[in-house]
Amino acid sequence: MTIPMEALMHKKANFERDTERYHDFREELLNLADSGEIMLQRITGETAEVPTKYGRMKRIQKGHLWHHKSCGQCGHIPGYSTSIFWVMRKLGYDSLDPKDQTSCTAWNYYASATSNAAAQAAVAVRNFAAAHETGYYPMIHCGTSYGHYKEVRHELMAHPELRREVREVMKKLGKQLVLPEEIVHYSEWFHAMRHEIAAKQTRDFSNIAVTVHPACHYYKLVEGDAIYDPDVYGGQRTAVVTALAESLGAEVRNYSTWFDCCGFGFRHILVQRDFTRSFATLRKIERMKEEADPDVVLTHDTGCVTTLDKSQFATQAHGRNVGIAVMSEAQFAALAMGAHPYKVCQLHWHSADYRPLLEKMGIDHEQAWAEFQADLARLERGEKRYLDWDDVDA
Repeated sequence: MTIPMEALMHKKANFERDTERYHDFREELLNLADSGEIMLQRITGETAEVPTKYGRMKRIQKGHLWHHKSCGQCGHIPGYSTSIFWVMRKLGYDSLDPKDQTSCTAWNYYASATSNAAAQAAVAVRNFAAAHETGYYPMIHCGTSYGHYKEVRHELMAHPELRREVREVMKKLGKQLVLPEEIVHYSEWFHAMRHEIAAKQTRDFSNIAVTVHPACHYYKLVEGDAIYDPDVYGGQRTAVVTALAESLGAEVRNYSTWFDCCGFGFRHILVQRDFTRSFATLRKIERMKEEADPDVVLTHDTGCVTTLDKSQFATQAHGRNVGIAVMSEAQFAALAMGAHPYKVCQLHWHSADYRPLLEKMGIDHEQAWAEFQADLARLERGEKRYLDWDDVDA
Protein backbone atom coordinates (compact mmCIF):
# COMPACT_ATOMS: atom_id res chain seq x y z
CA MET A 1 0.00 0.00 0.00
CA THR A 2 1.27 3.46 -0.86
CA ILE A 3 2.47 5.50 2.11
CA PRO A 4 0.25 8.61 2.44
CA MET A 5 2.06 11.83 1.61
CA GLU A 6 0.51 13.41 4.70
CA ALA A 7 2.48 11.01 6.90
CA LEU A 8 5.68 12.52 5.56
CA MET A 9 4.57 16.14 5.38
CA HIS A 10 3.17 16.54 8.91
CA LYS A 11 6.60 17.61 10.20
CA LYS A 12 6.88 20.47 7.77
CA ALA A 13 5.45 23.12 10.10
CA ASN A 14 8.13 22.34 12.71
CA PHE A 15 10.92 21.71 10.23
CA GLU A 16 14.18 23.29 11.38
CA ARG A 17 17.71 22.94 10.12
CA ASP A 18 20.48 21.76 12.43
CA THR A 19 23.15 24.34 11.63
CA GLU A 20 25.51 22.93 14.28
CA ARG A 21 25.54 19.34 13.07
CA TYR A 22 27.34 19.85 9.77
CA HIS A 23 30.57 21.80 9.73
CA ASP A 24 30.78 24.44 7.01
CA PHE A 25 34.00 23.45 5.30
CA ARG A 26 34.28 26.54 3.09
CA GLU A 27 36.14 28.60 5.68
CA GLU A 28 38.71 25.83 5.97
CA LEU A 29 39.08 25.72 2.19
CA LEU A 30 39.70 29.46 2.15
CA ASN A 31 42.31 29.14 4.89
CA LEU A 32 44.10 26.38 2.98
CA ALA A 33 44.05 28.52 -0.15
CA ASP A 34 45.36 31.60 1.71
CA SER A 35 48.21 29.56 3.18
CA GLY A 36 49.20 28.21 -0.24
CA GLU A 37 48.26 24.61 0.56
CA ILE A 38 45.74 24.43 -2.30
CA MET A 39 44.58 26.39 -5.33
CA LEU A 40 40.89 27.20 -4.93
CA GLN A 41 38.71 27.54 -8.03
CA ARG A 42 36.06 30.12 -7.28
CA ILE A 43 32.49 30.20 -8.57
CA THR A 44 32.01 33.05 -11.03
CA GLY A 45 29.20 34.58 -13.01
CA GLU A 46 25.47 34.02 -12.48
CA THR A 47 24.58 31.60 -9.69
CA ALA A 48 21.61 30.07 -7.91
CA GLU A 49 21.50 29.24 -4.20
CA VAL A 50 19.89 26.07 -2.86
CA PRO A 51 19.66 24.74 0.72
CA THR A 52 21.59 21.66 1.85
CA LYS A 53 20.57 19.10 4.47
CA TYR A 54 21.73 20.98 7.56
CA GLY A 55 20.98 24.49 6.39
CA ARG A 56 24.09 25.59 4.52
CA MET A 57 23.28 27.41 1.30
CA LYS A 58 25.07 25.95 -1.71
CA ARG A 59 25.88 28.07 -4.73
CA ILE A 60 25.38 26.55 -8.18
CA GLN A 61 27.08 28.22 -11.12
CA LYS A 62 24.65 28.42 -14.04
CA GLY A 63 26.94 28.64 -17.05
CA HIS A 64 30.55 28.35 -18.23
CA LEU A 65 30.67 24.77 -16.96
CA TRP A 66 33.22 21.99 -17.55
CA HIS A 67 31.42 18.69 -18.04
CA HIS A 68 33.00 15.93 -15.97
CA LYS A 69 31.38 13.09 -17.86
CA SER A 70 30.50 9.62 -16.60
CA CYS A 71 32.21 6.54 -18.05
CA GLY A 72 29.03 4.50 -17.52
CA GLN A 73 26.81 7.10 -19.16
CA CYS A 74 29.05 7.39 -22.21
CA GLY A 75 29.36 3.60 -22.49
CA HIS A 76 25.88 2.38 -21.58
CA ILE A 77 23.40 5.29 -21.57
CA PRO A 78 24.70 7.89 -24.05
CA GLY A 79 21.35 9.69 -24.13
CA TYR A 80 21.90 10.56 -20.47
CA SER A 81 24.92 12.75 -21.27
CA THR A 82 23.53 14.20 -24.49
CA SER A 83 20.35 15.22 -22.66
CA ILE A 84 22.40 17.18 -20.13
CA PHE A 85 24.27 18.93 -22.96
CA TRP A 86 21.05 19.57 -24.89
CA VAL A 87 19.13 21.11 -21.97
CA MET A 88 22.04 23.36 -21.05
CA ARG A 89 22.35 24.54 -24.64
CA LYS A 90 18.60 25.11 -24.96
CA LEU A 91 18.67 27.32 -21.87
CA GLY A 92 21.50 29.35 -23.37
CA TYR A 93 24.31 28.44 -20.97
CA ASP A 94 27.77 27.80 -22.37
CA SER A 95 29.82 24.78 -21.41
CA LEU A 96 32.90 22.79 -22.36
CA ASP A 97 33.07 19.09 -23.21
CA PRO A 98 36.72 18.38 -22.35
CA LYS A 99 38.90 15.90 -24.19
CA ASP A 100 41.45 15.45 -21.39
CA GLN A 101 39.16 14.24 -18.60
CA THR A 102 39.91 10.86 -17.06
CA SER A 103 37.67 8.43 -15.21
CA CYS A 104 37.39 9.21 -11.50
CA THR A 105 38.41 5.56 -10.80
CA ALA A 106 35.82 5.35 -8.02
CA TRP A 107 34.95 1.83 -9.17
CA ASN A 108 38.42 0.90 -8.05
CA TYR A 109 37.94 2.75 -4.78
CA TYR A 110 34.52 1.32 -3.85
CA ALA A 111 34.59 -2.10 -5.47
CA SER A 112 38.11 -3.49 -5.30
CA ALA A 113 40.06 -1.48 -2.69
CA THR A 114 43.26 -2.04 -4.69
CA SER A 115 44.32 1.62 -4.84
CA ASN A 116 45.55 4.03 -2.17
CA ALA A 117 44.47 7.41 -0.84
CA ALA A 118 47.11 9.47 -2.63
CA ALA A 119 46.43 7.86 -6.01
CA GLN A 120 42.67 8.31 -5.71
CA ALA A 121 43.00 11.91 -4.56
CA ALA A 122 45.48 12.67 -7.33
CA VAL A 123 43.03 11.48 -10.00
CA ALA A 124 40.35 13.81 -8.62
CA VAL A 125 42.74 16.74 -8.32
CA ARG A 126 44.11 16.19 -11.84
CA ASN A 127 40.59 16.53 -13.23
CA PHE A 128 39.91 19.61 -11.12
CA ALA A 129 43.21 21.11 -12.29
CA ALA A 130 42.29 20.40 -15.91
CA ALA A 131 39.00 22.24 -15.44
CA HIS A 132 40.70 25.14 -13.67
CA GLU A 133 43.18 25.57 -16.53
CA THR A 134 40.31 26.13 -18.98
CA GLY A 135 38.53 28.69 -16.80
CA TYR A 136 35.36 26.59 -16.88
CA TYR A 137 33.84 25.38 -13.61
CA PRO A 138 33.52 21.59 -13.11
CA MET A 139 30.09 19.96 -13.03
CA ILE A 140 30.05 16.24 -12.21
CA HIS A 141 27.74 13.97 -14.23
CA CYS A 142 28.17 10.77 -12.20
CA GLY A 143 26.76 10.40 -8.68
CA THR A 144 29.59 8.10 -7.72
CA SER A 145 32.25 10.53 -8.93
CA TYR A 146 30.41 13.25 -7.02
CA GLY A 147 30.35 11.29 -3.76
CA HIS A 148 33.93 10.13 -4.17
CA TYR A 149 35.21 13.64 -4.87
CA LYS A 150 33.43 14.98 -1.80
CA GLU A 151 35.19 12.36 0.31
CA VAL A 152 38.51 13.21 -1.36
CA ARG A 153 37.99 16.89 -0.53
CA HIS A 154 37.44 16.11 3.15
CA GLU A 155 40.47 13.80 3.24
CA LEU A 156 42.67 16.47 1.69
CA MET A 157 41.43 19.10 4.13
CA ALA A 158 42.07 16.82 7.11
CA HIS A 159 45.49 15.34 6.25
CA PRO A 160 48.52 17.56 5.49
CA GLU A 161 50.60 14.49 4.56
CA LEU A 162 48.07 13.51 1.92
CA ARG A 163 48.17 17.03 0.49
CA ARG A 164 51.96 16.79 0.31
CA GLU A 165 51.82 13.46 -1.54
CA VAL A 166 49.22 14.75 -4.01
CA ARG A 167 51.20 17.96 -4.64
CA GLU A 168 54.22 15.82 -5.55
CA VAL A 169 52.14 13.89 -8.08
CA MET A 170 50.69 17.10 -9.51
CA LYS A 171 54.16 18.62 -9.80
CA LYS A 172 55.21 15.75 -12.05
CA LEU A 173 52.17 16.50 -14.23
CA GLY A 174 52.88 20.22 -14.29
CA LYS A 175 49.66 20.97 -12.43
CA GLN A 176 48.56 22.42 -9.10
CA LEU A 177 46.56 20.93 -6.26
CA VAL A 178 43.18 22.44 -7.20
CA LEU A 179 39.89 22.10 -5.37
CA PRO A 180 36.65 23.82 -6.46
CA GLU A 181 34.75 26.07 -4.08
CA GLU A 182 31.73 23.75 -4.39
CA ILE A 183 31.54 20.23 -5.79
CA VAL A 184 28.41 20.26 -7.93
CA HIS A 185 26.45 17.33 -9.32
CA TYR A 186 24.52 17.83 -12.55
CA SER A 187 21.22 16.99 -10.79
CA GLU A 188 21.82 19.94 -8.46
CA TRP A 189 22.13 22.13 -11.54
CA PHE A 190 18.87 20.72 -12.91
CA HIS A 191 17.24 21.32 -9.53
CA ALA A 192 18.45 24.90 -9.38
CA MET A 193 17.34 25.47 -13.00
CA ARG A 194 14.00 23.65 -12.75
CA HIS A 195 11.87 26.76 -13.18
CA GLU A 196 13.84 27.86 -16.24
CA ILE A 197 13.44 24.34 -17.63
CA ALA A 198 9.70 24.38 -16.96
CA ALA A 199 9.44 27.75 -18.73
CA LYS A 200 10.76 26.03 -21.89
CA GLN A 201 8.44 23.03 -21.57
CA THR A 202 6.61 22.12 -24.80
CA ARG A 203 5.00 18.79 -23.84
CA ASP A 204 2.26 18.31 -21.24
CA PHE A 205 3.33 15.90 -18.50
CA SER A 206 0.32 16.38 -16.24
CA ASN A 207 -0.84 12.82 -16.93
CA ILE A 208 2.56 11.25 -16.22
CA ALA A 209 3.13 9.44 -12.90
CA VAL A 210 6.70 8.95 -11.70
CA THR A 211 8.55 7.33 -8.85
CA VAL A 212 11.97 8.60 -7.82
CA HIS A 213 14.99 6.58 -6.79
CA PRO A 214 17.45 8.89 -4.97
CA ALA A 215 21.01 7.75 -5.65
CA CYS A 216 22.92 6.53 -2.59
CA HIS A 217 26.23 8.04 -3.67
CA TYR A 218 24.55 11.40 -4.11
CA TYR A 219 22.99 11.87 -0.67
CA LYS A 220 24.44 9.17 1.62
CA LEU A 221 28.11 10.13 1.15
CA VAL A 222 29.00 13.41 2.91
CA GLU A 223 25.26 13.78 3.36
CA GLY A 224 25.38 17.37 4.57
CA ASP A 225 26.28 18.59 1.09
CA ALA A 226 23.17 17.18 -0.62
CA ILE A 227 20.18 19.38 -1.54
CA TYR A 228 17.09 19.27 0.67
CA ASP A 229 14.01 21.46 0.79
CA PRO A 230 11.20 21.65 3.39
CA ASP A 231 8.68 21.76 0.52
CA VAL A 232 9.79 18.31 -0.71
CA TYR A 233 8.72 15.49 1.64
CA GLY A 234 8.93 17.91 4.53
CA GLY A 235 12.69 18.08 4.07
CA GLN A 236 13.04 14.40 5.00
CA ARG A 237 14.39 13.32 1.60
CA THR A 238 16.70 14.92 -0.90
CA ALA A 239 14.83 17.37 -3.10
CA VAL A 240 16.67 16.79 -6.39
CA VAL A 241 14.76 14.91 -9.12
CA THR A 242 11.46 15.07 -7.20
CA ALA A 243 11.22 18.88 -7.30
CA LEU A 244 12.12 18.92 -11.01
CA ALA A 245 9.48 16.31 -11.88
CA GLU A 246 6.86 18.30 -9.96
CA SER A 247 7.94 21.51 -11.70
CA LEU A 248 7.25 19.79 -15.03
CA GLY A 249 3.72 18.92 -13.90
CA ALA A 250 4.25 15.20 -13.32
CA GLU A 251 2.70 13.38 -10.38
CA VAL A 252 5.36 12.00 -8.03
CA ARG A 253 4.15 8.87 -6.28
CA ASN A 254 5.60 7.45 -3.08
CA TYR A 255 6.69 3.88 -2.33
CA SER A 256 8.08 2.12 0.73
CA THR A 257 11.61 1.16 -0.39
CA TRP A 258 12.72 4.59 -1.61
CA PHE A 259 15.71 4.53 0.78
CA ASP A 260 17.07 1.23 -0.50
CA CYS A 261 20.00 0.96 -2.90
CA CYS A 262 19.10 0.31 -6.54
CA GLY A 263 21.01 -2.96 -6.18
CA PHE A 264 24.13 -1.88 -8.05
CA GLY A 265 26.25 -1.66 -4.92
CA PHE A 266 29.52 -1.71 -6.91
CA ARG A 267 30.85 -4.95 -5.46
CA HIS A 268 27.49 -6.65 -5.97
CA ILE A 269 27.37 -5.87 -9.67
CA LEU A 270 30.88 -7.28 -10.10
CA VAL A 271 30.78 -10.48 -8.05
CA GLN A 272 27.08 -11.15 -7.30
CA ARG A 273 25.21 -9.98 -10.37
CA ASP A 274 22.24 -12.24 -9.68
CA PHE A 275 21.85 -10.56 -6.29
CA THR A 276 21.97 -7.16 -7.96
CA ARG A 277 19.29 -8.08 -10.49
CA SER A 278 17.08 -9.67 -7.82
CA PHE A 279 17.39 -6.70 -5.48
CA ALA A 280 16.78 -4.14 -8.24
CA THR A 281 13.65 -5.85 -9.47
CA LEU A 282 12.09 -7.47 -6.39
CA ARG A 283 13.01 -4.82 -3.82
CA LYS A 284 12.70 -1.74 -6.02
CA ILE A 285 10.82 -2.10 -9.32
CA GLU A 286 8.22 -4.59 -8.09
CA ARG A 287 7.54 -2.50 -4.99
CA MET A 288 7.07 0.59 -7.16
CA LYS A 289 4.76 -1.32 -9.49
CA GLU A 290 2.59 -2.69 -6.70
CA GLU A 291 2.50 0.40 -4.48
CA ALA A 292 2.56 3.28 -6.98
CA ASP A 293 2.20 1.90 -10.54
CA PRO A 294 4.20 4.72 -12.18
CA ASP A 295 4.71 5.37 -15.87
CA VAL A 296 8.43 5.91 -15.36
CA VAL A 297 11.16 5.66 -12.73
CA LEU A 298 13.42 8.71 -12.54
CA THR A 299 16.87 8.68 -10.98
CA HIS A 300 20.10 10.66 -11.24
CA ASP A 301 23.07 8.36 -11.33
CA THR A 302 24.66 6.18 -13.98
CA GLY A 303 24.59 2.92 -12.03
CA CYS A 304 21.02 3.44 -10.86
CA VAL A 305 19.61 4.00 -14.36
CA THR A 306 21.57 1.04 -15.70
CA THR A 307 20.62 -1.36 -12.91
CA LEU A 308 16.94 -0.47 -12.62
CA ASP A 309 16.48 -0.47 -16.39
CA LYS A 310 18.56 -3.42 -17.54
CA SER A 311 17.76 -5.83 -14.70
CA GLN A 312 14.07 -6.11 -15.50
CA PHE A 313 14.50 -8.61 -18.35
CA ALA A 314 15.61 -11.29 -15.88
CA THR A 315 12.50 -11.17 -13.69
CA GLN A 316 10.17 -10.64 -16.64
CA ALA A 317 11.31 -14.05 -17.81
CA HIS A 318 9.94 -15.44 -14.54
CA GLY A 319 6.61 -13.61 -14.79
CA ARG A 320 7.26 -11.13 -12.00
CA ASN A 321 5.30 -7.89 -11.71
CA VAL A 322 7.84 -5.55 -13.30
CA GLY A 323 7.97 -3.55 -16.51
CA ILE A 324 8.48 0.18 -15.88
CA ALA A 325 10.43 2.58 -18.09
CA VAL A 326 13.55 3.99 -16.41
CA MET A 327 15.50 7.11 -17.29
CA SER A 328 17.40 9.99 -15.76
CA GLU A 329 15.61 13.19 -14.88
CA ALA A 330 17.87 14.89 -17.46
CA GLN A 331 16.27 12.78 -20.21
CA PHE A 332 12.83 13.43 -18.73
CA ALA A 333 13.46 17.19 -18.70
CA ALA A 334 14.80 17.13 -22.26
CA LEU A 335 11.68 15.29 -23.46
CA ALA A 336 9.54 17.87 -21.66
CA MET A 337 11.37 20.60 -23.58
CA GLY A 338 10.75 18.91 -26.93
CA ALA A 339 13.90 16.82 -27.38
CA HIS A 340 13.88 14.01 -29.91
CA PRO A 341 13.52 10.65 -28.09
CA TYR A 342 16.20 8.98 -30.23
CA LYS A 343 18.49 11.70 -31.58
CA VAL A 344 18.88 13.38 -28.18
CA CYS A 345 17.61 11.05 -25.45
CA GLN A 346 18.67 7.85 -27.26
CA LEU A 347 16.02 5.75 -25.55
CA HIS A 348 16.74 2.86 -27.91
CA TRP A 349 19.69 2.07 -25.61
CA HIS A 350 17.22 1.29 -22.80
CA SER A 351 15.91 -2.22 -22.08
CA ALA A 352 12.56 -1.67 -20.31
CA ASP A 353 9.75 -0.74 -22.70
CA TYR A 354 9.57 3.06 -22.87
CA ARG A 355 7.12 3.27 -25.79
CA PRO A 356 3.90 3.40 -23.70
CA LEU A 357 5.45 6.34 -21.82
CA LEU A 358 6.22 8.17 -25.08
CA GLU A 359 2.64 7.65 -26.19
CA LYS A 360 1.35 9.21 -22.96
CA MET A 361 3.72 12.11 -23.61
CA GLY A 362 2.12 12.63 -27.01
CA ILE A 363 5.18 11.44 -28.92
CA ASP A 364 4.76 9.31 -32.04
CA HIS A 365 7.64 6.91 -31.42
CA GLU A 366 7.24 5.17 -34.80
CA GLN A 367 7.57 8.46 -36.68
CA ALA A 368 10.48 9.49 -34.42
CA TRP A 369 12.25 6.19 -35.11
CA ALA A 370 11.79 6.63 -38.88
CA GLU A 371 13.30 10.12 -38.62
CA PHE A 372 16.23 8.74 -36.67
CA GLN A 373 16.84 5.97 -39.19
CA ALA A 374 16.68 8.44 -42.08
CA ASP A 375 19.30 10.57 -40.37
CA LEU A 376 21.54 7.57 -39.86
CA ALA A 377 21.24 6.74 -43.57
CA ARG A 378 22.39 10.26 -44.46
CA LEU A 379 25.38 9.80 -42.16
CA GLU A 380 26.26 6.50 -43.84
CA ARG A 381 26.05 8.09 -47.29
CA GLY A 382 28.39 10.86 -46.19
CA GLU A 383 25.78 13.57 -46.70
CA LYS A 384 26.37 14.88 -43.18
CA ARG A 385 29.08 14.53 -40.55
CA TYR A 386 27.02 14.70 -37.38
CA LEU A 387 23.61 13.72 -36.10
CA ASP A 388 21.59 16.94 -35.92
CA TRP A 389 19.69 17.30 -32.67
CA ASP A 390 17.29 20.04 -33.68
CA ASP A 391 16.42 19.56 -37.33
CA VAL A 392 13.01 18.01 -36.55
CA ASP A 393 10.50 18.08 -33.74
CA ALA A 394 9.37 14.63 -32.64
